[in-house]
Amino acid sequence: MPIPPVGAATAAQEPLTPTAPKQTLDSEVFLELLVTQLRNQDPSSPMDTTQMIAQTTQLASMEQLTALARLTEESFSLQMRSAAAELLGREVSYADADGATHTGIASAVSYADQVPTVTIGTERVTLDALSGVTATTDA
Repeated sequence: MPIPPVGAATAAQEPLTPTAPKQTLDSEVFLELLVTQLRNQDPSSPMDTTQMIAQTTQLASMEQLTALARLTEESFSLQMRSAAAELLGREVSYADADGATHTGIASAVSYADQVPTVTIGTERVTLDALSGVTATTDA
């Protein structure tokens, strides 16, 4: 009785799906490039330590700039929320889709979207679409 040869597994294997390459240069990619450069360097003339220090400094600078950009975005978002809240009870004006200017009292503010929306009468208007603010006078 013949014995079948031992070979590759006959179970169906899932095809490997390639991962999409990163589209941004972040610290992880930067470190991978630096390590690859160190691994593939010529042993008879290794990388100058000055170059390595310069590249490490560039990485640290890039990380700090990224953190600064994130903080700036957060600060801007907070400023928009604060500005929208200050409009409550004030008379504001805006232009509709037809270009007609409308005026009304800001009665509510919503932070559900990226740009705060202000409710004027029955209309919800984004903060950046407002064209004017007038202080209301109580008699």
